[in-house]
Amino acid sequence: MSSPSAGRPVKRATILDVAAAAGVSRQTVTRAMNDMPGIKQETRQRVQELARELGYTPSRYAKGLVQGARTSVGLAIPDLTNPYFPAFASSVVEMATLRGWNVVMDDFGHGSGSSLDAVERLSPHVDAVIGYLGPHAAEAQALLGHRPVVVLDDPEGVSAGGISFDYAYAARLGLEHLAGADRTRLAYLDSGPAALLSARGAAVTRAAADLGIELTVAHARESAEAARAAVEALLSDQPAVNGVLVFNDLMAAGALKALAAHGRSVPGDCAVMGMDGIPLGVLMTPELTTLSLDLRDVGRAAVELLAGLLTGTILPGSAAARRMLRHELVIRESA
Repeated sequence: MSSPSAGRPVKRATILDVAAAAGVSRQTVTRAMNDMPGIKQETRQRVQELARELGYTPSRYAKGLVQGARTSVGLAIPDLTNPYFPAFASSVVEMATLRGWNVVMDDFGHGSGSSLDAVERLSPHVDAVIGYLGPHAAEAQALLGHRPVVVLDDPEGVSAGGISFDYAYAARLGLEHLAGADRTRLAYLDSGPAALLSARGAAVTRAAADLGIELTVAHARESAEAARAAVEALLSDQPAVNGVLVFNDLMAAGALKALAAHGRSVPGDCAVMGMDGIPLGVLMTPELTTLSLDLRDVGRAAVELLAGLLTGTILPGSAAARRMLRHELVIRESA
């Protein structure tokens, strides 16, 4: 076989390429590649040899349909360095394993492309996908066709199923707790660029307006170090701030470091509250007050929803395929 030209992308061989090279039907290739009866042994060997030469590998999904293989679920994760996502992934794997499912994971947050790229990589190998897909939920569902996609943090409902979170409830819960402790100068640290509020940020600003709370909003990349720099800048500009609600617990760790660097005691001079409830919170000093999700419940809800979609007991896009979970206020030392 001739080698591809330099710089030209190599086209992945398909079942039709193998069928054309062998001079047989697509069905014969399927039988040969899956060791099914009904074809001659020499035909089977010839097809398998041509498939190897062409670099053809049957998709996991197609093989599952033919062989009755165990359900294989793709899990698209944006950043395994954020402790929230390993905890969530562990829950999904645990709940899927109890059902006898396989889980194939793709972490797309480190220069390997978008969530849609992750779904494209997973697609040949899985029967369904669970993931945090951001703005690509509809495209991911279109890519998988009739195979269900369960999207986390998906209020728009453009995939087969979605798990969303009641940020309005969480925001009010957090702000009422801070204001009730006589914190009169509150700030919220959001994730992302200053020109764009996250869904959490929008919920917090609405709740503050409803409660008559004057709120300063700051922004940072979703990391502890970026949050530390943002809170240091906030404290320099507005030293009277005495309560900070933070986008997530990882960023709250950065906020605690910033307050320590400014000689501010927590919670004496300034209270700090995170969101998500990752295990890291109890290892911080002081221990972090947070708006907590039970991550085992999140993983269980996603897997149970997917099971219903796969068995047909839940219709894709129906009201039953949309579930909303709520945070719980866990009061520790920081607020």
